[in-house]
Amino acid sequence: MTGYKIAFKKAFPYTIPVLTGYLFIGIAFGVMYAEKGYSAWWAVLMSLLVYAGSGQYLAVNFFVPGISFAQVIFMTLMVNIRHVFYGLSLLDKFNKMGKKRWYMIFGLTDETYSLLCTTKVPEGVEEDKFLFAIALMDQSYWIIGSAIGGILKSVLPFNAEGIEFAMTALFVVIFVEQWMDAKNRVPAVIGVVCAVLCLQIFGSGSFVFPTMILSILVLFATRKRLEKEREVEVCQ
Repeated sequence: MTGYKIAFKKAFPYTIPVLTGYLFIGIAFGVMYAEKGYSAWWAVLMSLLVYAGSGQYLAVNFFVPGISFAQVIFMTLMVNIRHVFYGLSLLDKFNKMGKKRWYMIFGLTDETYSLLCTTKVPEGVEEDKFLFAIALMDQSYWIIGSAIGGILKSVLPFNAEGIEFAMTALFVVIFVEQWMDAKNRVPAVIGVVCAVLCLQIFGSGSFVFPTMILSILVLFATRKRLEKEREVEVCQ
């Protein structure tokens, strides 16, 4: 347990940006869920067992007449298909984590993925425990936010129109933060260009999956050049 205690202590500062973001978007989800007539406990349970970020926002609209099970599966897959690509890049790390890898796969969100890929493990901390701490704390922030939002909406009725934009706002903040910290911004530019292109071709309802495919193909084609530029930056 001492190893985990140190891991959580060292990992916490890195998760503070996610803490501030997840509390608010978790609150937004809890409010949206409560508007459908469900108690705060259902919002908490969904954040505990589903934990799909934007997928949960989308799921709020599933609790209406006329939505088939097939539609639920397809829409959820389209929204969260990017997690497949996230997981592929972390296979080596997760395979070394033993039984914890199952939770790491389950808890892989956009923000957690960003931290797992960019955060350097501090000295004196075991990598598997450090990464596990990041993932578990991130989910706990989301669960707490969901509970707060559900309770607030239950005891303080208010107009929550537009609150779903909180998720989009968080993605924008994370992108801007990584843009400012990154020395090589070519991958980000590639992602933006691919997204805009696919948005024009496929429309706002189905451009995510084509964007991921196109981005990967372009990045793979330019991988050697990007790796050379990275080596030059490290030497400097």
